[in-house]
Amino acid sequence: MYQFDINKIWNQFLYNPEEPLIFSSGIFLFLFSAFMLVYFSLHKHHRAKTTFVTLFSLYFYYKSSGLYFMILIGSTVVDYTLANFIYKQKNQLYKNIILIISVVLNLGLLAYFKYTNFFYEIFCNLTHYQFKPMDIFLPVGVSFFTFQSLSYTFDIYRGTLKPVKNVLDYAFFVSFFPQLVAGPIVRASDFIPQLFKPVSVTKDMIGKAVFLIGSGLIKKAVIADYISVNFVDRIFDNPTLYSGLENLAGVYGYALQIYCDFSGYSDMAIGIALLMGFHFNINFDSSYQSINITEFWRRWHISLSTWLKDYVYITMGGNKKGKIRTYLNLFLTMLIGGLWHGAGFRFIIWGAMHGIALIFHKGWMLVFPPKNENLKFSWLTKSLSWLITFHFICFCWIFFRAENMKVATQVLTQISFHFKPEIFFEFINGYKTVLAVAFFGYFIHFTPKKWESFIENTVIRSPLVIKTIYLIFIILIVTQFKSAEIQPFIYFQF
Repeated sequence: MYQFDINKIWNQFLYNPEEPLIFSSGIFLFLFSAFMLVYFSLHKHHRAKTTFVTLFSLYFYYKSSGLYFMILIGSTVVDYTLANFIYKQKNQLYKNIILIISVVLNLGLLAYFKYTNFFYEIFCNLTHYQFKPMDIFLPVGVSFFTFQSLSYTFDIYRGTLKPVKNVLDYAFFVSFFPQLVAGPIVRASDFIPQLFKPVSVTKDMIGKAVFLIGSGLIKKAVIADYISVNFVDRIFDNPTLYSGLENLAGVYGYALQIYCDFSGYSDMAIGIALLMGFHFNINFDSSYQSINITEFWRRWHISLSTWLKDYVYITMGGNKKGKIRTYLNLFLTMLIGGLWHGAGFRFIIWGAMHGIALIFHKGWMLVFPPKNENLKFSWLTKSLSWLITFHFICFCWIFFRAENMKVATQVLTQISFHFKPEIFFEFINGYKTVLAVAFFGYFIHFTPKKWESFIENTVIRSPLVIKTIYLIFIILIVTQFKSAEIQPFIYFQF
């Protein structure tokens, strides 16, 4: 007979670094159901609603980073105060000084937790001191809420946004749990106006939310986690134990894994926010269908790429100061984007390669401009462009995924000099389940947009009972593929 264990309930309120609270876990489904009951009982009372959601968001973050949730609270109070000072200040010089203080504090916070050991290691290498990494814990999602908070300060400085009157409203924006730890990076100008509107959740919003949450669960728990645990991690943990063929498959596998992992999180975040009456912009748009690198960055991590464009690229002058300066601004923006992802030369190389590719594409379009902008490329040209773009992106992912440059070099060496095509059929037979899951993942990624829209609209129009059955069916599939250990989302580390 089942025995009620109060300790298991109590443990859900304690921080466990091995068991973060993530969307694809059963306990989150239970907690979110209870949360929604309270949320809709309070949704007509603004202050009660904001207080409750903020407290739940802080609990959600505490389950990921323990007592470091105090960093989030401190950052919220400081940025709220400085933004108010900027708004009230009439002297432009003082406004500039306060803005600089805000940027220094935010980026200083980010630099301490994320880059201290990186720069310390460089210092030790230059001075021949023995490097012993400092014991610095990286709070989950610190890069996301730092950039999100900075967008609020920048918009107030530019005069495109007025500050909220109560710190709780600002805390609601910064800590909003659906996108707190792994994005999308929501702009204050997009989010805050929604906070003061009456909560309205239509049938279409519920249907779209169910579709997004379901597709996100499939991407994350069925595709990304399965190919990661059963193949990709093994390859990148020790590339020299595997042939070049297996290493190449591992690269393709990781390209699919990171897309399904991150876009799966974004889908679920957008869907959960919809159930609460909030609208987020799309963050991924079938990125690997891109036929050039510029298009890829219009489809990949859209909230980050547009943030970098609006607050870094344009701030440096954008394309308003000549071609050379445009290319330099583009390169530096991507370099910053690479460094944002992680402290390591491999991330700098990843960002630099994408920066060079964007410059090359812009230069190519200047030398060979399309004779007619409405002229469609031939299928052969499009196929060749897609093939080059996709494989360049996959090549860059090697540096992004490898633990260090040594591992990246090993992967490239195995692919280049130890390919062993003769084991192809043995490889297919040995990894048939992993390959089937990967094939399914790439298949749904490359399906035409109208197919996806048809399925989405079908779910939206279906009765509530069908929506419920659809979600239960997906949960059952997820439980069949679920690994024994919780697999955090990749972007938790950024």
